[in-house]
Amino acid sequence: MKKGFTFIDVLVGISLMLIVFLGIFGAFKLGMKVISLSRSKIVATSIGNQKLEQIRNLPYESIGTKSGFPEGILEANETITRNGIDYQVSTRVDYVVDAVDGIAPPEDECPSDYKKVEVKVSWSGKFSGEISFLTDIAPKNLSQECAEKGGILSVSVFDAFGIMIPSPLIEIKNPQTNETLKSASPIDGKHYFSLATSTYKVMVSKGGYSSEQTFAAGDIFEGKTIATLEKPHPLVFEGQVTEISFSIDKLSSFSIDTLSSWQTNFFSDSFLNESKISEKANLTIEGGKVNLATSGQEYLSSGYLISTAISPTDLVGWTEFSFTDEEPAGTDLNYQLYYASGTQWLLIPDSDLPANSSGLDLSPVNLTGLNKTIYSQLKIRANFSTLSTSTSPTLYDWQISWKTRTPILIPNIGFSLKGQKIVGYDASDTPIQKYSTTSNSDSGGNINIDNLEWDSYTFASNETDLHLVNTNPSPQPINLSPNASTSVSLYFEAENSLLVTVQNLESLEPIFSASTTLSNSGLGYEKNLYSNEKGQVYFVPLEPTSYALKIEAPGYQSTSTILSVNGDTSKTIKLEQID
Repeated sequence: MKKGFTFIDVLVGISLMLIVFLGIFGAFKLGMKVISLSRSKIVATSIGNQKLEQIRNLPYESIGTKSGFPEGILEANETITRNGIDYQVSTRVDYVVDAVDGIAPPEDECPSDYKKVEVKVSWSGKFSGEISFLTDIAPKNLSQECAEKGGILSVSVFDAFGIMIPSPLIEIKNPQTNETLKSASPIDGKHYFSLATSTYKVMVSKGGYSSEQTFAAGDIFEGKTIATLEKPHPLVFEGQVTEISFSIDKLSSFSIDTLSSWQTNFFSDSFLNESKISEKANLTIEGGKVNLATSGQEYLSSGYLISTAISPTDLVGWTEFSFTDEEPAGTDLNYQLYYASGTQWLLIPDSDLPANSSGLDLSPVNLTGLNKTIYSQLKIRANFSTLSTSTSPTLYDWQISWKTRTPILIPNIGFSLKGQKIVGYDASDTPIQKYSTTSNSDSGGNINIDNLEWDSYTFASNETDLHLVNTNPSPQPINLSPNASTSVSLYFEAENSLLVTVQNLESLEPIFSASTTLSNSGLGYEKNLYSNEKGQVYFVPLEPTSYALKIEAPGYQSTSTILSVNGDTSKTIKLEQID
């Protein structure tokens, strides 16, 4: 039988051929690039060397660019064509102030010790490139050195502690065109620039550091016009030394949390064990249910159950007591709340908690009227009774909630951040901050702000109905040191807010990442948040009105309700698991 090529064999063969030929083509293309670059580089090197030889043969006083400083006969920019390629030739001549002669400004009456010439030859096209050439040209005598004095600009750069910064980038610019005239990166942080009599813009920077610069009246900074300057452009005078200093340092960052000033905490028991029970009589606890105990085949007529002490920290106020129970006909189950008075536990009087002496029957029970000072610790008592020896009431769970000063992270909160350093004042004599921004915390209630200069910063709320009531560290402004990462907590309050807690109906455990949507179509308000590890979400700021609340969570029955918000409102929603 004859065997032919399969389709897969053909594909494999074609693929191998493509790999081989693509490699050959790539090598050919690289070779052409290398040849082209080498040819252009040889021509550029010839042009640059020729230019340097021409400059070296000029009289010292003629070495300079037209209308430059030093001024001479050289063109600053010109085009030379060779082999059909245009080469751009730029020439720059600078005076160099060098203390190697043992004399530094202002003692040195002729500080422009020699000239430094830089020639750059560049070419464009498919394979572009650039080559630089440098040479120093010294005067033959003191007469040539002192022929054109100009002025000296002394620039010093130090850090936040007054220590000189090594190798900062100092740029001297034309204030009108922003063209860089001279630049230096002195190892010791200080440099002398020989300049013509004029006004100059100075900018100082370094990688990973803050930056600083000078300004002119009328300059625009962050959208604001500077009328009065904090650091104006320096003016260089003939034969004089003008000194200017700058302070930069390593950049820092803030890690910011946006939080509420309160939240709701809970004492809850679904009776899976007896860890939260201090006393019981004539009762059995099994499988999340509390029933009257039996004697033989009959239920005992009565019994009681008392919780462990509920002792909140940072208590702001009690909110409510709730329970889930079942009372068949002929049975009764009611509840009483006790408070700690010294070493005794006393029944809260009806004047403060109506019907407490006879027993509470309807859930939930409002506890907001309890004085937190008097009633700082509570216990719950459940009273079981039956008239039928064959029937018992059943308690499934109970829960008490309260407000605490422990905060909760609030997502998507807007705030402003301003530093105290300024660049000047506007026409109304209002300070123009060097750093000013607005930000929003993320969905987790946090944001990192990087690349900040060391300074003292002030935070404020961006929303009229949301007030920044405290910070940590406190008080403001908050100091940020160089090369530091500082954590900041911002605490917000509103006149109206809603804290929703989502729990498992049976276990009372919090439900994480439940989708919680609050809306009011009349206000055009709708916001969706996801519950945190405590099952909580915080909506702020709100109007004092009614809202629709919808909650969904994987594995649970969704629920919707209408609730009223007035002041600091808290609501607990219990979801039933899907079988």
